[in-house]
Amino acid sequence: METQASDALRRFELENEVKSEDGDAIYNYDRVSQNKLRDQKPWTKDPTYFKHVKVSALALLKMAMHARSGGQLEVMGILQGKVEDKTFVVMDAFALPVEGTETRVTALDEGYEYMVGYQTTCEASGRVEPVIGWYHSHPGYGCWLSGIDVSTQLVHQQHEDPYLAIVVDPVRTMAAGKVEIGAFRTYPPNYKPPDAAASEYQTIPLDKIEDFGVHANQYYPLDVSFFKSSLDSHLLSLLWNKYWISTLSTSSVVANRDYTVKSIRDLSGKMEQGESQLSSSSRMAGYYLPSDKKQEESPVNKICKDSTKIAIEQLQGLMTQVAKDALFNFKSAPMTD
Repeated sequence: METQASDALRRFELENEVKSEDGDAIYNYDRVSQNKLRDQKPWTKDPTYFKHVKVSALALLKMAMHARSGGQLEVMGILQGKVEDKTFVVMDAFALPVEGTETRVTALDEGYEYMVGYQTTCEASGRVEPVIGWYHSHPGYGCWLSGIDVSTQLVHQQHEDPYLAIVVDPVRTMAAGKVEIGAFRTYPPNYKPPDAAASEYQTIPLDKIEDFGVHANQYYPLDVSFFKSSLDSHLLSLLWNKYWISTLSTSSVVANRDYTVKSIRDLSGKMEQGESQLSSSSRMAGYYLPSDKKQEESPVNKICKDSTKIAIEQLQGLMTQVAKDALFNFKSAPMTD
């Protein structure tokens, strides 16, 4: 079992492209250089100053476990680390005693009291890394910022900058195997962002598309990468054993059945919507269309991507179940004389 857990941890690191750092320098916290960078505040002159986020494998696993424990409820936590040139370095993460419903997770008074107490304890124990952001979960509907999330992040950036927002989708993580995660920063008020390049397509439920579209130009994504070093290897192994047992005892096909039903129902709604759009566009045949309209991805292509995603997730879940059955329910042939 120990060998299997180690193999699973290596696979987790490969799937999430966790890179090993040469030495442990990334964990060094230079208070002088950090204070100097915070005094200079280059992010106030360039709204898109931060481009990258480096997340430790330990923090990634803690966020994934916390998000999974919330089920269909949104959960929230805090990120600790430092800032470098155009980069956030997330060294650790801790959960807050906060939960909410879809796109409505906010930190209450007890959450802030817990956060202050945790930071005080960290400082007393020699942990000097400050809070550099927050994370929360979007169970089953992707990694993006809702209107409430945008407002929350904007307040933090106005009063506690530099500050980062991370979103984790535990349902899609369980379905795909790889952690579904996104990191974001909001633009200042009244800032008009330049035309963004086409981002990678992601499936958004119909009932969330309006909220997603309305606020999509109020924030931008950062590139996310993951790292580990010898300092966190022991803690990572201990925490992985708990995550591994939970993974073994859970079937993504069974645990995500509500999510699968919602995804298929949502796909059906998108097909009906796409059919009506195609009907209206056929009636408009021969009329001139602006060039930007021609470049938009067609509803049929989006529906194909969504249906392929559902099929792949189900196939991966079934393959995992077959592998578990072969490993743990294997019956050897009876010995014959």
